[in-house]
Amino acid sequence: MNILWRAVARNRWRLMAGCALIALHQGCEATVPILIGETVDRAVATGSLARLAEWVGLLGLLFLLLTTAYRTGARQLMRALADESHALRLEVAAKVLDPRAEVRTGDVLTISATDADHASYLLDYVPRIIGALVATAVSAVGLCLISVPLGLVVLAGTPVVLIALQRAAPLITRRVATRQEVAGRASSLATDLVTGLRPLRGIGAQEAADARYHSVSRESLRATLLAAGTQGGFQAASTTVSTLLACGIAIAAGWFALTGRISAGELITVIGLAAFLGEPFGTLSAAPSWVATARASADRISEVLSATPVAGDLSGPPVLPTSGECLGVVVETDPSELLLLYDDGSPDTLVAPHHPELFSGTIRENIVLSRQIGLDEVLDASAADDVVDAHPDGLDHAIAERGSALSGGQRQRLALARALLAMPRLLVLHDPTTAVDAVTEHAIARGIRDLRHSPGSTLGTLIVTTSPALLAVTDRVVVLRDGEIVATGTHASLVAVDPGYRAAVLR
Repeated sequence: MNILWRAVARNRWRLMAGCALIALHQGCEATVPILIGETVDRAVATGSLARLAEWVGLLGLLFLLLTTAYRTGARQLMRALADESHALRLEVAAKVLDPRAEVRTGDVLTISATDADHASYLLDYVPRIIGALVATAVSAVGLCLISVPLGLVVLAGTPVVLIALQRAAPLITRRVATRQEVAGRASSLATDLVTGLRPLRGIGAQEAADARYHSVSRESLRATLLAAGTQGGFQAASTTVSTLLACGIAIAAGWFALTGRISAGELITVIGLAAFLGEPFGTLSAAPSWVATARASADRISEVLSATPVAGDLSGPPVLPTSGECLGVVVETDPSELLLLYDDGSPDTLVAPHHPELFSGTIRENIVLSRQIGLDEVLDASAADDVVDAHPDGLDHAIAERGSALSGGQRQRLALARALLAMPRLLVLHDPTTAVDAVTEHAIARGIRDLRHSPGSTLGTLIVTTSPALLAVTDRVVVLRDGEIVATGTHASLVAVDPGYRAAVLR
């Protein structure tokens, strides 16, 4: 998947408008020294105030045009850049949220932030490069009208410089890609260590964890310095070459003026163009580094978006409950068999994962996302009312980031309450009670049953678990082994006749 070409294609109209307007701006910028030189020769040298007013008026109109072109073009390009960056983040997030995906947390952070920005910046680089080429061409034509040798220096020297600098692009791409990859590993490790800080303290492994992070962090620093050094050296070389080229033009123009080959106004034009050419030369010489950075980031995004899932679609239809049914699923072998349970095509399906996520805010803000009807019943069914009652502020009790101050069982109960309150047509629960005690587990099992499967209910619930308490309240249990359904029945009947089932669920 070519991320850069796709970015250009889906933003083509704004990009085309932006390129045209930025090219117009740069062409007008290059025309300014030419117009000033003409003003000197045709108005100042003749001493005519009327002609001077005419030429100054032309300059004013030129500045109005170039300013308007830049403001309008930049607005179009910034909108395209922001939209593309946002779209890339959404695609990365969607890929990561795929239950089959295997992406490190640190990679998610760097790819969805830094890499998405760097790849989308191509929409800013393209018009800059086109504008620089237009400015260089207009300047070369202006110089040719004054002195053919001066114009030929620009026309011949620019491609030679760009081709020479382009040879460094692959090296920059590799080193930027390495920097981003190592930074992702460091971010991922930091996230893992912070999440598991309390267990690490419990087993006295802080020093080992610190040493591991120190090693990865130093590796990330070395990769960053190496990439920065490469880009810095490239920028220094390109700036030096561009400056020398502009200086050469100015020196040659001074010699031509001293020997009477060009007029005072033409000298002013050449000096002005030589000074102005520093900007497009700098842009063109830096372009390989920009594109290399965008390409490295695009490659990392493409790697995530085109990654093969850990397991493909398994044969057979999805295991789903019928209307009003509470279905239990026991997976005896490969956990990837859980892929059968996800019905991505239905907007009325809610999957509550095994590891719940809580967010900074209050208990109420973590549970009540869109509706508050039935909150008391949901808190009771999930046994989350005990968590609320344990704090003086109740539902307004503040939760730290990721719920770090709560126990595993408290986090599970709050996440379950949130899922139950949404009242989806189909609710998929994956081991929702592994961190609670047996008494609470039985209360939750009965609460889920009573809340979602009262007489006449059309809601479906699918519980992936090996908990006897939860399986006992289901209408039917399906047993998966090696991607195939090997048994089905009630919990009581399977316990009675299936030794493998008994070994999997009875504790």
